[in-house]
Amino acid sequence: MKTLKLLLIATIALTTSNMMGQENSATDLLRNEMTKNDQNMYVIEREIPGAGNLTSEELQAISQTSCGVLDQMGETNIKWLHSYVTGDKVYCVYMAKNEDLVREHANKGGFPANSVVEVKTIINPATATN
Repeated sequence: MKTLKLLLIATIALTTSNMMGQENSATDLLRNEMTKNDQNMYVIEREIPGAGNLTSEELQAISQTSCGVLDQMGETNIKWLHSYVTGDKVYCVYMAKNEDLVREHANKGGFPANSVVEVKTIINPATATN
């Protein structure tokens, strides 16, 4: 089930970049991010009832809290790439040296981390032709 969620999230990200005409460059950028700084990519599933109804001000406040914790922890240890807000969940993509740092960030920021999975590779429609 976690693999299916991860695949769904990666597909959404890559489909979005494909629609913008940047299928290879966006995928390449993410792959490059996965290989630098001795870090791994993680997808975090956060169960937040009503997440899709949060106002821009509420999302800004949450983002500011997250960035404040990340600053304290150091970018060489953990980095937030982006998030997808859905109805009752937020899926976040992070780079970190290990899963413990992802969970520490969630704990310090007061965010749920219901599922944390490591991304093993990234695929997109171009994968079908390679």
